[in-house]
Amino acid sequence: SSRHDRPGRTMRRHLVLLSLPLLLLGPADALIPSTPGEQTRRAVASIRETISRRAADAADGGDASRPPRLYVDYLIPLPRETKAEDIDPWPGGLAQQYPYAEEIVREILAGVVDGSTGDDCTTQIVSETDCCGLYIQQSPVSARDDVACLVFASPDQFDDLKRIEAMVGPRPLILFNRQFQRAEDFGFFGKGEASRVLSRYEWGYAFQELACRGEDVKLTFERDVGWEACVVDEKGNEIELSDAGWDPRERPRYEDLERKINEVLPEPLWLRMIGEAQEKGLKFQREE
Repeated sequence: SSRHDRPGRTMRRHLVLLSLPLLLLGPADALIPSTPGEQTRRAVASIRETISRRAADAADGGDASRPPRLYVDYLIPLPRETKAEDIDPWPGGLAQQYPYAEEIVREILAGVVDGSTGDDCTTQIVSETDCCGLYIQQSPVSARDDVACLVFASPDQFDDLKRIEAMVGPRPLILFNRQFQRAEDFGFFGKGEASRVLSRYEWGYAFQELACRGEDVKLTFERDVGWEACVVDEKGNEIELSDAGWDPRERPRYEDLERKINEVLPEPLWLRMIGEAQEKGLKFQREE
């Protein structure tokens, strides 16, 4: 099967982790991964723990009819040639991103399945047009330990998803950087069935970013920790966003993030930037 012209997910910029007294996390406790390698290691650990807990629940008399079904959102690093002034770092869209995604998926799957290597991964194109592919990491011990991963599935692949679920059976299935957010994305007539299918999925790992109140917000999910959030300011400082009333099992809502940002960064970004310009002078006036 071909490995080219496949998907990825549009993500923006790498960030530099610096230190800021009181509000910032120390290096050992960094909320967000500082390198792609660290992100992969944390993803592998969280996915393995999620699969292990689901198996333990089934062994303890839990719902054995619910095999491991996981969401994974991975922040794909930008190409080395990306420049700060680039409006769209992925002008080729999903097809441009796919080779990067494939390398990441192969590394994650090899880390999830004990004793396996990159050579134990088989691939199949699900949709060349939509850049969607299926990966199956084969266990050297038993086929029962195989793990499947559907990369960049969109609502157009719903029938394929159901077919793949039936094929995978009780083994784990990962939806990597899916191209939908909710059952309503499957249309008025398809949202009911999609809701029933997607209700079987839980988070295995996530590293997401979004703009909230004009700020750069990062969200992470790891099995042993739950959801965490931080805002990265204009200097690259990582400022934790947390609240005692938040449930770590639930992704923080936009309005809750906005409220917390207003607490830790009362001045909006544009006002802080004006203050910096007044202090240092406009860029074309500076000697540096």
